[in-house]
Amino acid sequence: MSSKPQRGALQDKMFLLLLVAVSLAFAAILLPFYSAVLWAVILALVFSPVQRWFNGRLPGKSSIAAFLTLLCILGIVLIPVAVTGASIVSEATTIYSNIQSGDLNLGAFLQRFLNALPSWATNFLAKFGVTDVADMQARIIALLAEGSQFFATQAVLVGQGTANALLSVSIMLYLLFFLLRDGGKLSQKIIHAVPLAGEYKDALFDKIAVVVRAMVKGTILVAIVQGVLGGMIFWALGIHAPVLWGVVMAFLSLLPAVGASIVWFPVAVYLIATGAIGNGLILMAFGAGVIGLVDNLLRPYLVGKDTALPDYVVLISTLGGIAMLGLNGLVVGPLIAALFIAVWDIAARAQTAQEAATESEPRSKDTPVGT
Repeated sequence: MSSKPQRGALQDKMFLLLLVAVSLAFAAILLPFYSAVLWAVILALVFSPVQRWFNGRLPGKSSIAAFLTLLCILGIVLIPVAVTGASIVSEATTIYSNIQSGDLNLGAFLQRFLNALPSWATNFLAKFGVTDVADMQARIIALLAEGSQFFATQAVLVGQGTANALLSVSIMLYLLFFLLRDGGKLSQKIIHAVPLAGEYKDALFDKIAVVVRAMVKGTILVAIVQGVLGGMIFWALGIHAPVLWGVVMAFLSLLPAVGASIVWFPVAVYLIATGAIGNGLILMAFGAGVIGLVDNLLRPYLVGKDTALPDYVVLISTLGGIAMLGLNGLVVGPLIAALFIAVWDIAARAQTAQEAATESEPRSKDTPVGT
């Protein structure tokens, strides 16, 4: 009789091993297009309220609702990203060409800035070797040369991989359509298949959906708003390459310890020091009063207190994500950190509930009947 349970346990272990092996093999197949799958899932989660709204207006026509939601995603996300990317390439190429041709003289800019500073500021900068215009110009040119070489290499890779890029976008849109249409049913199947207790599964998957939406809205959307505002004020003040600087500010806004001020503040100081006092004061006031307040006003509203992460966790997880996954790490890093905290929070609550139940059992046994 003991052989049957042993045989059943062996079969369960073999099936578990097969399940893990097949899952890993499937993940390996998807690995070349993990970015497409990742962003399809993220966009499906973020735009699921839009899909539900269309479903309510078009009952029984989920395919049409998913297609309309996909059009919204194209108009709100993908097309603006493509247009912005083209503008960045154009502006960056123009800046580099002007530097190469001598139309943009970095040494003259630096010398004009230093001449406009008071003596105490010049003496302070001299301690850090910033007053040596020739040395600073050589460093900046070397940095720009390295950057241009990097972007040139990336441009060649993008040119060579255009077919792969188009294939990845096509896969993302194709998968995104079905995730929008059938995401609810698919998520229920996944939740049902996960071998966890019911309360753990409900809490975990609810937390995952909330965290994904909150992290995307609370990081990317806030960064985009800050970048757009920064680019608009740069354009209004006549500063060169406003789109490029706006994108740089958007990326830096993702890092709480850095922020967009690392771009607009030095530019404001330069404008004031070189005689454009009005523009410099406007930029400083706008940067501190508008761009700087966006994070404090929008992030708590979009993220909420339950899913907010400490700034140091966001900084470390973002940098770690970028180091491991490139641009995808901007979202994946903080997302993994948020899920890490969420999972341990669920485990802590479960442990607290279990301890409370254990402590209440002896009292219930000692209580006389009828009291």
